[in-house]
Amino acid sequence: MQDTKKDIRALTREQLRAFFVDRGDKAFRGNQVYEWLWSKSAHTFEEMTNISLETREILEAHFVINHIRVDQMQRSNDGTIKNAVRLHDGLVVESVLIPTPSRTTACVSSQVGCSLDCKFCATAKLKRMRNLNPDEIYDQVVAIDNESRLYFDRPLSNIVFMGMGEPLMNYNNVIKAIDKITSKDGLGMSPRRITVSTSGVPKMIRKLADDEVKFKLAVSLHSAIDEVRTSIMPFNEHFPLSELRAALEYWYEKTKSKITYEYVVWKGVNDRIEDVRALVQFCRFAPSKVNLIEYNPIGDEQFRQADFAAIQMYQRELERNGITVTVRRSRGKDIDAACGQLANKKG
Repeated sequence: MQDTKKDIRALTREQLRAFFVDRGDKAFRGNQVYEWLWSKSAHTFEEMTNISLETREILEAHFVINHIRVDQMQRSNDGTIKNAVRLHDGLVVESVLIPTPSRTTACVSSQVGCSLDCKFCATAKLKRMRNLNPDEIYDQVVAIDNESRLYFDRPLSNIVFMGMGEPLMNYNNVIKAIDKITSKDGLGMSPRRITVSTSGVPKMIRKLADDEVKFKLAVSLHSAIDEVRTSIMPFNEHFPLSELRAALEYWYEKTKSKITYEYVVWKGVNDRIEDVRALVQFCRFAPSKVNLIEYNPIGDEQFRQADFAAIQMYQRELERNGITVTVRRSRGKDIDAACGQLANKKG
């Protein structure tokens, strides 16, 4: 018989307090349980040692804690760690810890599979099974924070939503997870240390602006020419660059927050001078930064890393036009943990 118990982390603090009051207990008991669930990331009711055995048995009878489990952890030669994360229903997602001398960054997933169809991304080849719940996103961060403390002797410093899935296609759950991550009742991280990366869903970018979010926004752009972008990111046909730019202009008007563009240069795809000029033009409407990202092969002959001369051309033209640009080397390629490589090969 299927377990019909409710996941206790779907309850708010107020609902937990009401649960105990309805049973003739004190409301503060709900506060205690809430703290165990979030600040202390309890996996079981047994861990709640300042709560009586009788109360823990009541919780056990009514609820479950659908906690993630790190099924497999791989360590790269460069120190990057990739987690295969088993969810309560048996599905698997991947998350990554990326260390540098000054910080450790968690790259977390927001969907099982992906809703979009970017041809250069291994995750896009997976069918989207479902959205992740807020607690499943939160748990990935907690697991990576623990690994950061264990292996690098420091707490997690940054979070990027650049793992499996399109975060803005799971908007409500991603926002709830970030609220919990940044709350003093959760992990207490600064929202300015969180970046949500989107392939560009104009309607949802506008909603981010209207909701006055405090985290950073990155856009996986890869071309500022519609025909080229549609050839590598077919959904661009439904969300063309004119709509994306209008949404980003709206974002900047409302937030005054700089936009980061993630951009891979491929040989014979977007390595011409006209590609660079189009990108310069696209960047002009608001303060922005371009991250030129090394391509990580996924076994598709269509996509090959551009010559270094093409990267230099991008860098030169962007800098000449006053646009901040960085060239990002990929981390964790030897364990398929780099950008675009997350595909549950071990799942």
